[in-house]
Amino acid sequence: MLRDDRGRGLRAVTATLGLAVSAVFLTGCGDGDTDSSPAPTTTSPPNTASFSGLPPSALASQAASAIASAHASASAAASSASARASEFEASVEAEAARASAAAEKELKDVQGRGNAVSEVGMKGLPRSETSGLLAVLVTITNKTSDTASYAVQIDFEDSSGKFVETRFVGAEDLDPGEKEQPIAFSRQPADANLTPRLAKAQRY
Repeated sequence: MLRDDRGRGLRAVTATLGLAVSAVFLTGCGDGDTDSSPAPTTTSPPNTASFSGLPPSALASQAASAIASAHASASAAASSASARASEFEASVEAEAARASAAAEKELKDVQGRGNAVSEVGMKGLPRSETSGLLAVLVTITNKTSDTASYAVQIDFEDSSGKFVETRFVGAEDLDPGEKEQPIAFSRQPADANLTPRLAKAQRY
């Protein structure tokens, strides 16, 4: 009897395990069903009631920083352009001073009016264009068939014909037919009534 009871107990346990395995198997099969259509999902629009219409403080700070940086770059660019303009003006003045010194040196030993008076013309510039200063546009034209340099002396006289000031301008290495137009500025007061005269012009 004891042996039979043990047999019945083992059979009961085996049957219980079989049912559990069958349940697991059926569940696995259900998971592998060929109908793989995803379950429908639903979305809802965001709740805009909490939107302020302004960017977060971090983004606002970043935008302000970018604007400040752009302003600084623009200011630096303007400063750089102004510096370049000043450098250019200084270089032009330096070149004019050098040309003036070279012309004065060349004319130092020239007798009379020189050999190139017919190749030089003069024209007064409106004082409105020269900040009130007396200025003369000197046109130097190489009328020869060879490359040449020129030295020109301009004398300024007052209304009585008295010599007041001398200025020198020049042009170097002009090709045949080429012209250059340096400007001779008077250093006298803007209200001085002066007349420019072509004193000397030498080709060399």
